Amino acid sequence: MTGAALVLLALLSAPPAARPPTGEWLREHCRMGAADPQNPWALAHGLLSESRSFRARDGRSAVQVIVSDFLRREGSSPGADLRFDPATANGTPVEPHPHLLVKSLLLAGLAPSHSFRAAWGPITLGALVEDLKRDFRRDSALSPEGAWTLDALSHALPPGASFMTRDGATVRLDAVMDEALALLEREEAELLAGMKAGLPQVPKRHQGIYAHPCGGLHLVQAVLAHARHPAVRAAWGSRLDTQVDLLLYRLASESRQYDAALTSTLPAHRLPVLLQMMKFYGHWLETLGRYRDETGWTPTPAQLQAIQQAGALLDGAVRRLDASGVWRNRDALKAASPSLFLDLLGDTCHAARGWHDWRRTLGG
Repeated sequence: MTGAALVLLALLSAPPAARPPTGEWLREHCRMGAADPQNPWALAHGLLSESRSFRARDGRSAVQVIVSDFLRREGSSPGADLRFDPATANGTPVEPHPHLLVKSLLLAGLAPSHSFRAAWGPITLGALVEDLKRDFRRDSALSPEGAWTLDALSHALPPGASFMTRDGATVRLDAVMDEALALLEREEAELLAGMKAGLPQVPKRHQGIYAHPCGGLHLVQAVLAHARHPAVRAAWGSRLDTQVDLLLYRLASESRQYDAALTSTLPAHRLPVLLQMMKFYGHWLETLGRYRDETGWTPTPAQLQAIQQAGALLDGAVRRLDASGVWRNRDALKAASPSLFLDLLGDTCHAARGWHDWRRTLGG
């Protein structure tokens, strides 16, 4: 057995400890894990749980740290290129997905006029959005890495908006989002066929939507965010209902596969499965919570039952992870498996946000 496997086995063998209700517990561990001022990706995930009030461990506002410490500028003209590096020199993630940080600042509720202190002087969130528009590339935005770009644009611009890129191309937001919905539907084609055929599950093989980060749920969120406009909901119509139906189908399909994976996996290798469970159930609740808040969608009694089921499944995964001692031994996990450490950190915050969105339904 490798050294990393021994560490993971020790984590999974640690005695359980008393803890507060799941929602509070997730929020507490999100705040602790995401407050590192040297990790802007982590700070952005802290905004999921705490919104713009979130602060780094050194007491500074997280939104200020993200811009002042990590935004770069090439040139000094009004159209200078602004960027965040994908990672720092020591490998700490900064912006592993294009425009993740701008999207996070927008969803934290900051106005375009909000001003930050960058290394060279004041800059507004609106200026960051303008830079995103200038650098927009359709092929990138409609790739598996494009969901954060789409989400940022759908929040920053009204329907019917157009903008010009750095190379002089004119982009219509509605056309891009129509293409994004069509892309989502193509990537979900196998799931839709399984749902219509009444199959209990569609195996995950990194195909279609499963080739996207986080099972494509960021793409779902970005597309559904554009539907907060009444005109968009009218134009897309029943296609939005199908997206909700597919989310409910995925809950049943994927929970079966996670249960089977836990049963067939040796104890030393169960931690990645449990982390994937927290990732999926947390993102799933967050996706429907955002859809409700952004569009006014009201779940039916049957859909509320599915949301309660997702909460119970998330609670079960969190309890098993808590019993493993993995949060209390984050440093050991980081040394043994940096990728699992990042999953733990980010997905704890997504789960905290998802639980908070449905706290009146789930309790705790």
